[in-house]
Amino acid sequence: MIPQNFKDILSNGENVGLYQTLALILFVLFFIGLVYVVFKKPKKYYRDRENAPLEDGDEINNNLH
Repeated sequence: MIPQNFKDILSNGENVGLYQTLALILFVLFFIGLVYVVFKKPKKYYRDRENAPLEDGDEINNNLH
């Protein structure tokens, strides 16, 4: 029998609630960590990254002439 949806797949296993809880915790921890890393970096880092495409494009155009 081919399962029709995820509910059928998840309802047949042992410790399904544990796996779902663990997946949710890992998902939340990943995004909390990501937000922490983003806010920890200084604003100067993002200003440098913001201007990086413009700086690279100028160097390429100067080399072509």
